[in-house]
Amino acid sequence: MNIDELKSHARAARRDIVSMIYESGIGHPGGALSIIDILTWLYHREVDLEASPRARVVMSKGHAVAAQYVMLYQKGKIARSEFSTFRQIGSRLQGHPSVKAMPDVDATTGLLGQGLSIALGMAAAKKCARDPHRVFAIIGDGEMHEGQIWESLQQAAHMKMDNLVAVIDANGFSSHDPVVQVINLEPLADKIRAFGWHVLEIQDGNDMHQIADTLLLSRHLRGKPVAIVARTIKGSGVSYMENNGEWHSKTPSKEQYQQAMEELQS
Repeated sequence: MNIDELKSHARAARRDIVSMIYESGIGHPGGALSIIDILTWLYHREVDLEASPRARVVMSKGHAVAAQYVMLYQKGKIARSEFSTFRQIGSRLQGHPSVKAMPDVDATTGLLGQGLSIALGMAAAKKCARDPHRVFAIIGDGEMHEGQIWESLQQAAHMKMDNLVAVIDANGFSSHDPVVQVINLEPLADKIRAFGWHVLEIQDGNDMHQIADTLLLSRHLRGKPVAIVARTIKGSGVSYMENNGEWHSKTPSKEQYQQAMEELQS
């Protein structure tokens, strides 16, 4: 699948994210839209859901699970008719990933800060089993405020888990507020590097060319775990949501939904 095809899949995924949240009346569009380009690469170029064993994706920032669900929809694991059941009682599409409801999400997450620990455990198990596939942990930059993340960074480096990739969705917001106003993380890349990781940076984490270059390079790094700091835009692709903390958790009105669909058709 080439770059243009991946971009087309990401554009369709954006429409589906907004539709899912609009139809169900609840969700977190901002963080789902910021990470969707990277998830598109992962699910179409790194993860074969029909294989066993296979690469794994741990959605540590579990509130952005709508992005993961639309990827599973594109891979034929979810029906389009299920979108309106998102976050409803009895639905498979829970508000945070649940392996009990949907095994293909790979990990049950929701309480921020725990996903990297889960991914580290998976990576260690793959090492023991001589499974060559990697484990990808999707982490929000606001989530980096959690101490458990930094404990896992230390442990993974100590264990030389070079089959573990931490993808930091650095969209600049911690929930509704700018990260720098909550707890400033910078220089984030230098800090992670000091913990003993390979660190790659994507200056535009919503650009598929930069994503492809970085993820392909990450395949060749050995001896240490890999962290990818991706500078993304919260709400990417929908003008009134971009860099707007109000859209961390909010449902578009009918007029806003129609505007989003028009923008995402272009």
